[in-house]
Amino acid sequence: MTATADEIKLEQDYFDRAWEAREDTRRTLSSAHEAAAGGRAAASAVNKGAKERLAKLADPDEPVAIGRFDQEDETWYVGRHAISDDESNLLVINWQAPAAAPYFQASVDDPCGVLRRRKFETDRNRVVSFEEAIFAELAAAVGGLTEAQREGIDDSVLRDLQQDRTGEMRDIVQTIHEAQYELIRSELGQLLVIQGGPGTGKTAVALHRVSWLLFNHLGTLSPEDVLVVGPNPTFTRYIRNVLPGLGDADVQHQDVRSLGPQSSTGRAEDVDVARLKGAARMAGLLAVALRQRVRFPAGSESFDVGSGRQRATITRSQVEPQLRRFLQSPGGYNSGRTAFRGWLNAQTGDQLSPSQLDAAAERIWPSLTAQQFLRDLFGSRERLVGAAGDEFTAGDVNRLLRSAAQRAADEQWSDADVALLDEADHLISGTSRRFRHIVVDEAQDLSPMQLRSLRRRSVSGSMTVVGDIAQSTGPWARDSWDEVIGALRQDLPVAKRDLHLGYRVPQQVFELAARLLPLAAPGVVAPRVVRRGPADPRLVAADEDNRHELVIKEAQEFASRGLFVGIVCPLSLRDDLVTELTDRDVVWSDAAKGNLSKSINVVSPEEAKGLEFDAVIVVEPEEIVAESPSGFRLLYVALTRTTRYLSVVHVGAALPLTAAAAAVAPSLAPPLTEGSGDQDGLFEVVAEAVEPSEGAETLLATRFKTPTEDTATTESTNASSGTASASPRGTNGLSLREPGAGDPGDALARVVSESVAASLAQSVRQSVAPPLWPYVIDRLRRELGVSDAEVFDLFGD
Repeated sequence: MTATADEIKLEQDYFDRAWEAREDTRRTLSSAHEAAAGGRAAASAVNKGAKERLAKLADPDEPVAIGRFDQEDETWYVGRHAISDDESNLLVINWQAPAAAPYFQASVDDPCGVLRRRKFETDRNRVVSFEEAIFAELAAAVGGLTEAQREGIDDSVLRDLQQDRTGEMRDIVQTIHEAQYELIRSELGQLLVIQGGPGTGKTAVALHRVSWLLFNHLGTLSPEDVLVVGPNPTFTRYIRNVLPGLGDADVQHQDVRSLGPQSSTGRAEDVDVARLKGAARMAGLLAVALRQRVRFPAGSESFDVGSGRQRATITRSQVEPQLRRFLQSPGGYNSGRTAFRGWLNAQTGDQLSPSQLDAAAERIWPSLTAQQFLRDLFGSRERLVGAAGDEFTAGDVNRLLRSAAQRAADEQWSDADVALLDEADHLISGTSRRFRHIVVDEAQDLSPMQLRSLRRRSVSGSMTVVGDIAQSTGPWARDSWDEVIGALRQDLPVAKRDLHLGYRVPQQVFELAARLLPLAAPGVVAPRVVRRGPADPRLVAADEDNRHELVIKEAQEFASRGLFVGIVCPLSLRDDLVTELTDRDVVWSDAAKGNLSKSINVVSPEEAKGLEFDAVIVVEPEEIVAESPSGFRLLYVALTRTTRYLSVVHVGAALPLTAAAAAVAPSLAPPLTEGSGDQDGLFEVVAEAVEPSEGAETLLATRFKTPTEDTATTESTNASSGTASASPRGTNGLSLREPGAGDPGDALARVVSESVAASLAQSVRQSVAPPLWPYVIDRLRRELGVSDAEVFDLFGD
């Protein structure tokens, strides 16, 4: 229903009245300390309380309400903060209050006693318009409603998505719909796992859930009791202003790369090493290695402590039973050391000076920080072998071994090291700060050791865990939530819920990205995408000489329109792209350094998780797939980061599916949404991705282009020769032009062979030292009866 001028004026009168009441409250709180009686202490207490209330009060420019709902006898206005007049009449109720629930819960199927709901469009506190739902009328017209209307995706959501991104996530209370609200207000005392595909709003749900819990558990849960954990510093900076905007300023934000006594310094590490360090068995290795640092000096049965008259002799037989006893100290390594030092002092008759006592204790029970301990452990084969036991192979020890820096302060730490440092710090100090509720975003990628870090920070197991299995990548990529739940659960109930409705990623974009799901995550149900974007994806064919030039051209065109732009670039091409940006004097920000600007930003596929941009340029999908065992999932992430526009700049295939993938894609991929075009035609293109013809590439380019785009500029032909462009690399390095690759059966056999080879390689790495690998490979060839001539015929020299 369209708002009339008279209706808007009536609403504006109410907004003005509520605004005056809010500003009266602000003035009263600002001068509260002047009216306080009882001396300086009382005035200070009053002033502190007033400042806390002022911090929760909305800014003067903020609209007083986001909406209103009418019941049989009452009308309620809903806003981000409650507002009362000087007679304590409630003018606006807080969105977190139970009284506001019908505003979010009302639907066509169950209006919850709501007759009318209005959602306001405002410019500061000026009412521009409103969208109105009269539920009796909707019920009568239910057959004619669109899917978006049935699901509560209304103009307020579309307006939000039409606003330019800024590099920071906003509090978007006005876009919360019924399914999200039910998750936001679910019980505090549980481990809640929320699975949601791209654009389902899972991060917004998690953050608004924190605000709702703080409001509704006042007295038992304070902002200082809540920890929000993200995957990296860029993501943490992106979301950090949401909760302060909702009046919850003291919630702690951290990322998993800093969740310990030492943050990651970005030390590069092989995937196999990172996976080994993330394994749960590393906790046992660290515990044994730390216990082994406590020992009586080797090669002697006694030693002297102190000198002269203060000299005392202690023996191995005296000390070792005490070491075993104190190593069981519940307070950890340091607590045991303190107890041992006290025992040593008593045994020497309290005759030693503190320095002499410390020196004696240090010989047997050295003082350590987590950084010193891990540096010493990884720098010593002897220590690693001594702690490894039967849980680790010689190959594992070789992978963990590294040269130690001369000083602990100079040691470089990888992302995987952080959880080990945290484990070591817990073993040494025996304490970790604990929280009453923890939110974990992008949790699908966390290693068992990282999950241990989170679990020990939780008082009871009350957590909100969000992510998407289809976007699970890296060393600990998963196909289900079972392992995460098993690692995090304590005594509280576990609830797993799905967000099925996708409204932030445009339909046209998701139709393209969803073709990857049969390979990326065949067990994941794709979200129902209900919003059309302003344009189809634009495929920009390039050659290696002009690829980065075209990427920058696309980015600058979007940026010139005031859009928040993300360039998702594979690591193999990043340095060249950065050089090109620098040479062309383009202003850009580097997500790898935790920075996002309002204009052009360069991010890796991994860094892009959880972020959203107005416009995204994906660089060379074939390279993104080839760089990682989770390449299809990373490409799926890259393609679904936009709320409006997508460009794909490619030399190789724009959608790099193998023939085997194309053969199964029609039966496994989710159907295209209604009105999206020729489904069979797209699969025809996918099937030709192995050996693309000019006609197929042209069809794909034409199918996904902006309405105003000149078709001639998007044909997937080589810019210099006019021939169809194709990369020699396929999925994860698989050649696309080897003999027989055009046959689906052969391609499928190659995919299976790659999987078997990867499994065998993993077994070899875990059990055989690297110098012996050539002998193992040669022996395997002979065991299988493969001759040198056959190898040469297949691969050449």
